[in-house]
This record gives sequence, structure tokens and C-alpha cells, in this order.
Amino acid sequence: MNLNATLFAQFVVFFILAWFTMKFVWPPIMKALDERASKIADGLAAADRAKTDLALAERRATDELRKARESANELRGGAERQGAQILDEARAEANRIIAAARTAAEGEAEVAAQRAREALRDQVALLAVAGAEQILRKEINPAAHAELLNQLKAEL
Repeated sequence: MNLNATLFAQFVVFFILAWFTMKFVWPPIMKALDERASKIADGLAAADRAKTDLALAERRATDELRKARESANELRGGAERQGAQILDEARAEANRIIAAARTAAEGEAEVAAQRAREALRDQVALLAVAGAEQILRKEINPAAHAELLNQLKAEL
């Protein structure tokens, strides 16, 4: 055999094998590699989107938590203000009740003192009449001297 013919035959077989591989084997392999690359790229894009969505969700959660805390602080402050207002109103009402009770007690004490003075005047008038009766040793008619007794009460 001739080396040139063998070499030529090997070249022909090589080119036929290369053509067959490039025509029938290579496209499905390239298609599978492209699909795999596409899936990997889609997976990386999805991972990036998920990472972005996670960061956005964390930011929203942080904002919502901050808003909830602010709302809770506002509610707490409002409740404290309302409690202080109710406490102040209760104190004011208690002071009004105490003042009214004090005024009523002072009025009742004044009325009782006035009654006691009247009763004392009546007793002094009766004692004066009894003393005068004993001094004069005669009976004095209280009905006849009612005006005199009223003047004596007024002077006392």
C-alpha cells in the first residue's frame, strides 16, 4: 500500500466523519448545551429576581414594623393622655363634690348655730320671765307680754 493513498483515504474518512458529526451529532449537542445555558441563565435571573424581591419584602416588612411601632406609640400616647385627662376630670369632680359638701356642711352648721341661738334666746327669755316672776312674786301672763319677750329675744 501506498502511504499517499492511505493518507488520502484517512483524510476522506476524517472529513466524512467531521461532516457527519457537524451535520447530525453536533446540532443536538449544541441545542442541549444552549438549552442548558438558557436554563442556567433563567435560574440565575430568577435567583436575582428572588434576591431583589426578598430585599424588597424585607424593606416592606421593616417599614410595616416601623409603622406599627409608630402607631402603637401613638395609641399608647393617646391612651396615656386620655387617662391623664380622665384622672384630672375625676380630681376636678372630686374637688367640686368636696367643695359642695363643705358648703352644705357650713350651711347646715350655720343653720344649726342659728337654731341653737334661737333656742338659747327662748330659754333665756323663759328664765328671765321666771326670775322676774319669782322676784315680783306674782304671776306674769306670757301671752300678754309676748311682744316684750320678742323684743328681749331680739336684744339678746
